[in-house]
Amino acid sequence: MSKVLIIGAGGVGRVVTYKCAQVPEVFSQITLASRTKSKCDEIAIAIKDKYGTDIRTEQVDADEVPQLVDLINDVRPELVINVALPYQDLTIMDACLATKVHYLDTANYEPRDEAKFEYKWQWAYQDKFKAAGLTAVLGSGFDPGVTSVFTAYAAKHHFDEIHYLDIVDCNGGDHGKAFATNFNPEINIREVTQKGKFFENNEWIETEPHKIRKELSYPNIGSKSSYLIYHEELESLVKNYPTLKRARFWMTFGEEYLTHLRVIQNIGMAGIAPVMFEGKEIVPLQFLKAVLPDPGDLGEDYVGETSIGCRIRGIKDGAEKTYYIYNNCHHQEAYGETGAQGVSFTTGVPAMIGAMLVLTGKWTGQGVFNVEEFDPDPFLEALEKYGLPWHELHDVNLEMD
Repeated sequence: MSKVLIIGAGGVGRVVTYKCAQVPEVFSQITLASRTKSKCDEIAIAIKDKYGTDIRTEQVDADEVPQLVDLINDVRPELVINVALPYQDLTIMDACLATKVHYLDTANYEPRDEAKFEYKWQWAYQDKFKAAGLTAVLGSGFDPGVTSVFTAYAAKHHFDEIHYLDIVDCNGGDHGKAFATNFNPEINIREVTQKGKFFENNEWIETEPHKIRKELSYPNIGSKSSYLIYHEELESLVKNYPTLKRARFWMTFGEEYLTHLRVIQNIGMAGIAPVMFEGKEIVPLQFLKAVLPDPGDLGEDYVGETSIGCRIRGIKDGAEKTYYIYNNCHHQEAYGETGAQGVSFTTGVPAMIGAMLVLTGKWTGQGVFNVEEFDPDPFLEALEKYGLPWHELHDVNLEMD
């Protein structure tokens, strides 16, 4: 039995806290902290009503290492689950090192002044965590996270060499809003408006945003326009699976969404550089975030499902093999269980599972690790058990060149 500190009380933090409360034999004491304590209190009350579990709540500014250190020393957790903003990964890692506590997150670090996915900042902590005898787990969400574990499972059980990897992410749901993002609008818009990038023939190839499109079929959803974008797990998977000849990431977007996105960019509201307004500096994207729907409020009216998986081609026993492994998640089922929509659910469940595997000794190591570096089997066994069943298709048409 272990204490855990969860930092971040958005939709994902809500799901992580709910799921930890379902496993009291592992998570004996749960503390939820955020810049806005009232958000933590609301989640704690809902969990108390549903499960009878007491959740401790605290206020913390995750940009401030001294505040984080004081909180961790007071709570004395075995592990910190970071579901705050990607900007705050390094301060939370610093605080974990200072207090000798294990660390886990769901998304890689991004500098505030540049929309850029890159693991170099967190991988640079390898020697520090190793010397401290601590485990830091990077990217234990869905993508990155489950998609990386899917790849590790395929490599362990079904392939001698993986040559082609396409990660496909479809949200076939409808929230009824004219325009909304499924997680923090600032992070979401930064992510989907940057240039696309994929790995092929030992080099990274950059493309203009949304330039490359495919019509792909998704289980239970049907055909959707899918666009090549860059996503952080590609960097670690290419590093850890050197037989890869090509690795790409695809995400579905509707025409209405893309139209709104183009307008937001064209009028400067996607900007991340401060501008002066009535004598004050504001960041346009942060202002836009304030007026867009809160992703945490989308769940009640959200219908449909997500479908996320890996389409893989490679060699097994000297013959070419294709393989598709995926999960579908229903927004309404996720909301009924946790009060959060499916995108938050698919990120929060894997975060709890990764934490559980560290605390129970099934994932061990000293240093900084991406999730595909651990044994995938206990993770996928728990994924099925805790609400995200997965499916396999062998020797099928992957719809990929």
